[in-house]
Amino acid sequence: MQPAPTFQVIPGQDELAGLTRDLRFHPSPVTQPTTLTIDQVQQFNQQGYLKGFRIFSDSEITENRDYFDRLLAKVMAEGGDSYSISSAHLRYGKAWDLLTDHRLVSIVTDLLGPNVIGWGAHFFCKMPGDGKKVSWHQDASYWPLTPSKAVTIWLAIDDADIDNACMRYIPGSHHHGHLTYTLHENDPNQVLNQEVVAAPGMGEPIDVELRAGEISIHSDLLLHGSEVNQSQRRRCGLTLRYCAADVVAHLGWSEKGVVVAGDPPAHWANRSRPNRD
Repeated sequence: MQPAPTFQVIPGQDELAGLTRDLRFHPSPVTQPTTLTIDQVQQFNQQGYLKGFRIFSDSEITENRDYFDRLLAKVMAEGGDSYSISSAHLRYGKAWDLLTDHRLVSIVTDLLGPNVIGWGAHFFCKMPGDGKKVSWHQDASYWPLTPSKAVTIWLAIDDADIDNACMRYIPGSHHHGHLTYTLHENDPNQVLNQEVVAAPGMGEPIDVELRAGEISIHSDLLLHGSEVNQSQRRRCGLTLRYCAADVVAHLGWSEKGVVVAGDPPAHWANRSRPNRD
């Protein structure tokens, strides 16, 4: 097995600026979903998200949490932090298993269609009182992908609520296309480096409170973020990223691909499960 390639968590601004990308919302083409209802597909198209699906049992999510605890301890001992476990599916078999889990893939195919690539697995773990926030942003803004036909599943490893800084969405904001942002390149209190300053004027935010084992799913153009965790409880989530198989990946990101549904497209790699857990 070839070693997993490495990627920047956030590509450089110059790299992204040099790409031609179609960053418009493309509604779900699915008219006969098998796991979701047609009303849920329509809600996703209109609001840009779905939330509150219970996927993993208590015993399953406890196993996943125990695994992440061990992985986090290892990464931090090697000099990383609670946000630095990205492209985890390329290195850890357990993350690959979650990315390809049929219960998650069945939801994604009801939104993106029958041919889907899983390409990302990134832990976002807010430690108690860590002082960091995730400003309002759009996922698609960071990604060298075109056209904009991608979704993120956010799997709650811990309970996520208002007290420990759960995610927040601005419903319907994905219809505005790619939005202007301000850069925060060297702000230690920001997890990411982009902020859509105009976001508060684009609608009333909702809090995405989830119990451990539940998921939400959102469009790559939906404005979302989270506040500082001022509680004494950790808030860990695993983001799992998917796109339609006809999406083109630049900057070598096609090497992140795992075919989770449908026929393997020529453009994307189809990474096998890593041996290491």
